[in-house]
Amino acid sequence: MPAPSVTVRMYDVGFGDAFLTTVKRDDQAWRMLVDCGVHSQGKARPLLDVVHAIIADLTEAAAPGTPPTLDVVVATHHHADHITGFAYDDWEKVRVGEVWVPFVEDDSDDDARVLKSGLARAARSLNALIGRAAAALNDEARTLALGVASALALNSLGNEDAMDRLLGRNGKHFFNVPKVRYLPDKFAQLNVIRTSVPGVNVHVLGPSRDPDQLKRMNPPASARWLALQQALDAESASGSAGDQTPAKPLFDGIFSVTPDDVTRDIGIELVSALATLNLKTLLDDANELLAAASILERSVNNTSVFLVLDVVGTRLVFVGDSQQGAWEHVLQDPSARALVSDPAFYKIGHHGSHNATPRDYVTNAIGNHGTYAMLPYGKVEQWGDIPNENLLAAFTAMNAHIVRADAPVADARVHVGPDNLWCEITFPAN
Repeated sequence: MPAPSVTVRMYDVGFGDAFLTTVKRDDQAWRMLVDCGVHSQGKARPLLDVVHAIIADLTEAAAPGTPPTLDVVVATHHHADHITGFAYDDWEKVRVGEVWVPFVEDDSDDDARVLKSGLARAARSLNALIGRAAAALNDEARTLALGVASALALNSLGNEDAMDRLLGRNGKHFFNVPKVRYLPDKFAQLNVIRTSVPGVNVHVLGPSRDPDQLKRMNPPASARWLALQQALDAESASGSAGDQTPAKPLFDGIFSVTPDDVTRDIGIELVSALATLNLKTLLDDANELLAAASILERSVNNTSVFLVLDVVGTRLVFVGDSQQGAWEHVLQDPSARALVSDPAFYKIGHHGSHNATPRDYVTNAIGNHGTYAMLPYGKVEQWGDIPNENLLAAFTAMNAHIVRADAPVADARVHVGPDNLWCEITFPAN
């Protein structure tokens, strides 16, 4: 029996994720779609065009007279830039075997219910506060800060229509109503999932079920990709210490997010994270709200499904938008670290953000064997530091091939579709 091959096709949605993975062996094929969404401020093209392209690709691969089919749909986490494409009714044409979502979406899981309700309550409360604050401002810079805060809060709410389809609720569904897995399972042995192709398995490594790891978002200063961060922090602290003129509040204290407000209105889940911020050094209430929205955004990132597809020894690593705590959960476990080491493929986390791919992983685990690292990215003006150039340079130093959705370059292994709608890599299994 010949060895299987695996192809990863990355669709260019902009600032968002959509990856179709196909494993083939003889006449057998197994297909997994990881995410389908885009951020409202970073679209490369209408998202419906991408949805149509994915379904057209699946239709072409289907046997005549049968519906387009996916064996698995993975929604790594409920941020809009990862799931909002599933809101379109076009998915009713597609048969799906299973849907995989993080355990926090399981309403029958007590821990998940508390965490999810707290995050949703935080997003709604922040968005309400932001709206009231914006009405009191006529300053362009601070209005921009509130605009970014609002976008983060809305992204954290996700998209209910999309989640309804993924979970088969409220009349939303695919061609069928597929089985839903909430991952990782509490029983460790169920986190190694066999596919229909012999020798091809999926290892689910995250998210962590430890609340402390879910809250841990930023790496220590020594491990950050932003090499100048410490100097900037020191400069900021020095400047604020020398300023003897107290800042005048922009608007009434009712609009300010304080730790007490967080406890009462937003949820205890964010209190410890907010405590790590020195809110007194922030410039104004607009930036307080932006900081709180950023905390919320990153907390949801750490709930990402983190998985490794093992195709007879060729390993492909998909991490969603996992940040520091989620990575610590993986890298501190020897067996999990071995699975993510020396991969053939790595989906660069969180669009190349400085706090999503640990320095330790790139320099000590990813290896120097020509890993292909795909970067799902579209420009968002407010986030000029994404993708982080230090991170990309470190990948290059480790002989990795970076394939960017916004500027793909074809080579012997990388193929680019018309109008850069997609690019793909095919790996023969070892």
